[in-house]
Amino acid sequence: MAACFAAAVPVGASETLFPDSCDGTDLRVQVLGSGDADFADGRAASSYLVWIDGKARVLVDAGAGSALRFAESGAGATDIDAILLTQLGIAHALDLPALIAHAQRAARTRVLPLYGPTGNRLGPSTVTFVRALLDGTRGAYRELSSVLNPLAKDGFKLQPHDVRTRAPSVGVRRDARDVVEIVLSPQLRAAATYVTDAGAPVLAWRLRIGSRSLVFGGAVTGDANHLPQLAQAADLLIVDDPGAAPSAIGRIAAQTKAKRLVLTRRTRAALTANQATLAAVRKDYDGPVAFADDLDCFVVAEGQ
Repeated sequence: MAACFAAAVPVGASETLFPDSCDGTDLRVQVLGSGDADFADGRAASSYLVWIDGKARVLVDAGAGSALRFAESGAGATDIDAILLTQLGIAHALDLPALIAHAQRAARTRVLPLYGPTGNRLGPSTVTFVRALLDGTRGAYRELSSVLNPLAKDGFKLQPHDVRTRAPSVGVRRDARDVVEIVLSPQLRAAATYVTDAGAPVLAWRLRIGSRSLVFGGAVTGDANHLPQLAQAADLLIVDDPGAAPSAIGRIAAQTKAKRLVLTRRTRAALTANQATLAAVRKDYDGPVAFADDLDCFVVAEGQ
């Protein structure tokens, strides 16, 4: 597995490093893509691997360029228990067909569940999106259609799901109770909620492994809707670089008492604003902060 480095900047301390390798059996999050579709500084777009007991078990997002980073990470396509998507754009889902093809060539046989947002007038649902890509009659990549065909005997089956929360009453906003709980494996549970009412639906995900929790918050705008409730006491909170509104992330990280904060989705503009972004976050949050790079690893040990 490739060595990985991640810088953290705690208050009142010189720059420190998280553990420098993804090898080992600790719970770890590896950043496959820390950038956006502008590929600034050669970065792949948003994507993350969750390693448990030395194996990659969950893939969160599959942005442009992340399939190559997946191969570079040394992860096994047969080990993944689930794919979780925060949204369905180029920066979060473009490489999904490439990763499905990779799993086929790796001779995966067990079912692969995939969860993502519902659709609206600005974008398709996850189930519709997957069928538009892989359907055997009308899909863009029909050579992969066996993963959706229940009659195909060879290879594995992909099971796409739309994450549906309770529909609100007319004129009533969704509230913090609109969190969907999903059991991914005996040791791994997920929770999801929608974090914006603007544009296409965007999910935030919380993964719980034993007593530890990881939150993938996506883009933070304003109060990010239900992200503060989902991310309470997270051992690791990963959010998109806030660009013009970094103070919102600092407030949410402080409010949730997140133990570590990672800023990712580093666009060309964001890469030139590290000091200003950090200063804005620091107005409210004094925990460890890291700016992510591709293939960085973050260890989440018991009792951290």
